[in-house]
Amino acid sequence: MAESEVDRLEATKPPATSSPIAEEDDGGIDVVGLLRKLLREKKTILIVTLSAFASATTVAFLLPFTYTSTVSFIPPPVSGSSSMASMGDLFGSGKGPGDLYVGILMSRSIASELVRRFDLMHVYGVKKESQAEKILSASTAANVDIKSTIVTLQVIDKSPSGAHDLANGYLEALRETQGRLALSQSAQRRLFFGQQLEKEKNDLEDAEVELERTEESSGLIAPTGQTEAEIRTIAETQAAVAVREVQLAALRDSATDQNPEVIRLRSEIGDLQGQLARLQSGGRKTSITAIPTAEVPELQLEYVRKEREVKYHEALFEMLSRQYESARLDEAREAPVLQVIDAATYPDAKTAPKRSYYMLGGLVFGFFASCLWVLTRDTLRAIRPFLASS
Repeated sequence: MAESEVDRLEATKPPATSSPIAEEDDGGIDVVGLLRKLLREKKTILIVTLSAFASATTVAFLLPFTYTSTVSFIPPPVSGSSSMASMGDLFGSGKGPGDLYVGILMSRSIASELVRRFDLMHVYGVKKESQAEKILSASTAANVDIKSTIVTLQVIDKSPSGAHDLANGYLEALRETQGRLALSQSAQRRLFFGQQLEKEKNDLEDAEVELERTEESSGLIAPTGQTEAEIRTIAETQAAVAVREVQLAALRDSATDQNPEVIRLRSEIGDLQGQLARLQSGGRKTSITAIPTAEVPELQLEYVRKEREVKYHEALFEMLSRQYESARLDEAREAPVLQVIDAATYPDAKTAPKRSYYMLGGLVFGFFASCLWVLTRDTLRAIRPFLASS
């Protein structure tokens, strides 16, 4: 009877309730507890958040304004005979003229030119030209639209006029660099003949001085008649040989030995050299005039040689001048032209700083940083003795 009563009492007992700790999942987070902790420290959170907001606002108002000026242009097409096309091969077949012009715009030579032109060392407050170039490069962005190949250049500066002037300065420097780099075959020819013409001008002046000295020392005057005709013929033949040799040297930069123009020039040079040898031989049968050079008296012969040298340089200078003018006209016709779509304008709105972004960022950062500090502060205090003892 007693045992049955015990069993009945055990059966009627309410089931044991588990503790809150046992009910809480081991990996769970007590969100309510965290919120209560944040509410208890709301004053601290508010102070830190407002302090971060005030600091960000101060920084936003202390930073100087910057302005952006933009220009865009269509890069000229690159012909297969130009040196720019060879430069394009270095960049790979996927690169077009736009990428090459972007590379030129961002080159150190253009940056150096702009630093000197606009006195950017003084504007940026630096002591070295390389420092000003780095600041200018960081303030400049150039890119190419893949579909339209339009090149867009953006320049940032502290003043609207500074950004506008620098953007236009980039375009001017790009045009100057085009001529300096000789981007077409005609430009290469113009540079080559220009150098030869300058050299020949100096040689002609030297020959004229030597002729004048011979006149003063010998007392002779310019020969006339058949001797003068022979001098002129020999000089013109020598000049024709020299001009064709210059043309051949210019062609070797862009043509092979099998080129028909190269073969023609070599043939003409050989014929003219043979004719010149016959003219200078002095023999009565081979001379083109009745009076061979070998029979001219010694003093007159010296004068004849000086006169022939002057005639030669005069004829060569005239022929080179014609070649130079022809190459210059060809270059003007083939010169790559930048088609400007949007010229640089004075920016009427600042680019940076975005003060609202700074203020909002400071507010958000201050709130989350203060919440993190409140939640981890007790843990950090608990582990601080262990860290100190270790």
